[in-house]
Amino acid sequence: MKTLFTNACVVTMDPDLGELPDGQVLVEDARIVAVGDELSADPRAKGAELIDCGGGILIPGLVNAHMHTWQTGLRGVAANWTLLEYFRHVHRGLAALFTPSDIYIATRMGALNQLNCGTTTLGDWCHNNPTPEHTDAAVRGLKESGIRALFMHGSPKPDPKPGQPHFSEIPHPRHEVERLLAGELADPEGLVTLGLAILGPHYSTLDVTLHDFALAKEFGLVASMHQGGGEAVSPGGWDEVEARGLLGPDINIVHGQSLDDGQMSRFCASGVTFSIAPENEMTQGHGFPVTGLVRRHKGVVSLGVDLESVLSGDMFSVARMALGMQRALDNDASRREQGKIPDTSTITTREALGWITLDGAKALGLDSRVGSLTPGKQADIVLLDSHQLNMQPVNDPISTVVMQASLANVASVMVAGRFKKRDGRLLADLDEGIAELGDSGHRIHAELLAREAQSSQETEQ
Repeated sequence: MKTLFTNACVVTMDPDLGELPDGQVLVEDARIVAVGDELSADPRAKGAELIDCGGGILIPGLVNAHMHTWQTGLRGVAANWTLLEYFRHVHRGLAALFTPSDIYIATRMGALNQLNCGTTTLGDWCHNNPTPEHTDAAVRGLKESGIRALFMHGSPKPDPKPGQPHFSEIPHPRHEVERLLAGELADPEGLVTLGLAILGPHYSTLDVTLHDFALAKEFGLVASMHQGGGEAVSPGGWDEVEARGLLGPDINIVHGQSLDDGQMSRFCASGVTFSIAPENEMTQGHGFPVTGLVRRHKGVVSLGVDLESVLSGDMFSVARMALGMQRALDNDASRREQGKIPDTSTITTREALGWITLDGAKALGLDSRVGSLTPGKQADIVLLDSHQLNMQPVNDPISTVVMQASLANVASVMVAGRFKKRDGRLLADLDEGIAELGDSGHRIHAELLAREAQSSQETEQ
């Protein structure tokens, strides 16, 4: 199966290939075979389906490095909540109301929405897995959507019942890791692979932290953890992790607030990656995004939506939010320190596009497979219709993609050589899924409201 994209502005995000104003990309089976400007005459292109891009812009599939996809059915529910309210209402309330069917429909439809928006790789941080059935439902939803995903297996965080340990004292379940690697996620080259959504020093005891780090390293898995949001459960936990030599590119920190400059310097030097959710962090009270701090120490910045229960799942918006926020912080620092606006922008749009392509792939340990339009990599490709009013005229293709593009411009999406969206239409039957998602989300939200009303009455009495 061969596909030849022609008549396109090709933005490869490959440092050696750069941009081709009138370029072509040849795909065979699941991989990119060649990128150039005269591939129609290449013998390898014989028999390929020709896709005339009409002068549109080809980019690598976007990477959403951090999202709790199981919350898709709760869109808008948490939009006005701070982080403390979110913890109370979601982890100690809503999460317990999810059946495996709820997890399945939310994950499948959330992943389909990501494809529709141009995201081909998803870091699905699934931390509502009270049973193996919930876990299997999430994995099935991802697989059926056709997205590429790192399924980060996590665990629920309810308030303990009498006699039960707090979630911070419960090690990540080895038996579930072994079960997944022997079953649904056994193929390390599959579209959906396994990572661990562990608690980390901020949300677990030191014993649990060390256990979970060791577990991830034993199985060669990316270990991702939240950092920031209130007081740490293990204040000196990171010191012990460092002392034991457990930091490296397989460690991914989400958010990152409350790490000091020295820690950030050492973490970045060791290859630790960061997944930042700028809009959600500013909305819920995490603090300002640490984008600038990671950049200062030459670390890997990736971006994520985080919570569709709060905001949009569109990665173009996330990139603009991260870029604008950090530029604002840099501009403010310049005015305070030098009494003037900086002479030039501190961050380019090219770097911002990297955050949601190649750097995002690095954070998920997938940069050898995706993140750039490089021959030999998987054919995860997005075609943007740049002839629409919102993107014209295209003077600088990268700046146009970052600053002007939206869902409306995502014409076609390919994952591993197969179209998931074509000519503006997602290749999936959505009507039944949308109805099921609505039924699931409305039922769960209604149950929460009923519980809160009852609790309020009891308090008043």
